Amino acid sequence: MAVSEFFARLKSGLSRSAARLTENITATFTKRKLDDAALEELEEQLIAADLGATVAAQIIWNFRSTRFGKEVTDSEVRETLAAEIGKILAPVALPLEVDAARKPFVILMTGVNGAGKTTTIGKLALRYREAGLVPMLAAGDTFRAAAVEQLQIWGTRAGAEVVSAPANTDAASLAHDALARAQKTGADVLLIDTAGRLHNKTALMEELRKIIRVIRKLDPTAPHAVLLTLDATTGQNAVTQVGIFKDMVDLTGLIVTKLDGSARGGIVVALAEKFGLPIHAVGTGEQIGDLREFDAMEFAKALVGE
Repeated sequence: MAVSEFFARLKSGLSRSAARLTENITATFTKRKLDDAALEELEEQLIAADLGATVAAQIIWNFRSTRFGKEVTDSEVRETLAAEIGKILAPVALPLEVDAARKPFVILMTGVNGAGKTTTIGKLALRYREAGLVPMLAAGDTFRAAAVEQLQIWGTRAGAEVVSAPANTDAASLAHDALARAQKTGADVLLIDTAGRLHNKTALMEELRKIIRVIRKLDPTAPHAVLLTLDATTGQNAVTQVGIFKDMVDLTGLIVTKLDGSARGGIVVALAEKFGLPIHAVGTGEQIGDLREFDAMEFAKALVGE
C-alpha cells in the first residue's frame, strides 16, 4: 500500500476520533476571541478526546502564550492543534531498526489477548521477508491454540518457519528452542509471541521474565527489542497496560493497532507524553499493508481532521 493510500486509510480510520474533537471545536470557535472561557472549553474537549490532562494543559498553555485575545476560526484552531500534537509525537516516531550485527535479531512481543499481537507479528514477518530478511516465528502463547494456529497461517503467508509445541508447553522452553533453531538456520529475525493473561499478573510477569532469562543463556544480549501491542479502542486503559507491562519487562517500543474506526485515537498522544516510548508502527486493519511506520505529523493531521 502506497504512503498516500495509507494516509487516506488512517484519516478515514481516525474520522471518528477527529469528529469527536472537531465537532466541539467548530461549535466553540466561530470567529471567537481566544479568551479564558474559550480556552477552558477547549481544554475540556481535549481531555474528553483521550489526549489526557497533562497534554491538554500543555496545549492550552501554548495557545494562551501565542494566541490569547486574538480572534480565531475553527480552522485556525485545528491547524495549530495539529502542529502542537505533532511536536509531542515527533520524538517518539521512531522506526524499529533491525541490527544486522545481532543475528538473529530477537523481538519479544507482548500485549493482552485481543490487542492484535499475533496478527502484528505476522505482518512484521511478511514485511521483513519482503525486505530480503529471513524471519522465524515462535508460538510462545502456548495456552491459546487459536494463537498458534493464527501464527502458523501468517508463517505460511510470510514464508517463515514457525516453531511451536503442544498446548501448555513451558513458554520459556519453546522460546529457547526457537532461538537455538534460528541460530542454527541463520534466520535474521526471530519474533516471539507471548501470552497476555492480565487476570493473573504475577504468573504472566514470571513467565515473561523466565523467557528472557532462558534465551539469554543462548544470547546474553537478547531480546533486542521488547514491544507492546496496544488496542487503540481501549482508550485510557492503554495507559494502564503500558504501566503494567513496563513493571514486568523493559519495554523498548509500542505498536498501536485497530485505529480503523476508533473514536479514541487521542490516546496515542497521551501515551507519547506520559511514557516517551518509541511508537514504531500503527495499524488500521487486518491486511498486511494496514501496518505502517508511525509518522507524527501525518497522525496529528488525521486526528484533527486536517
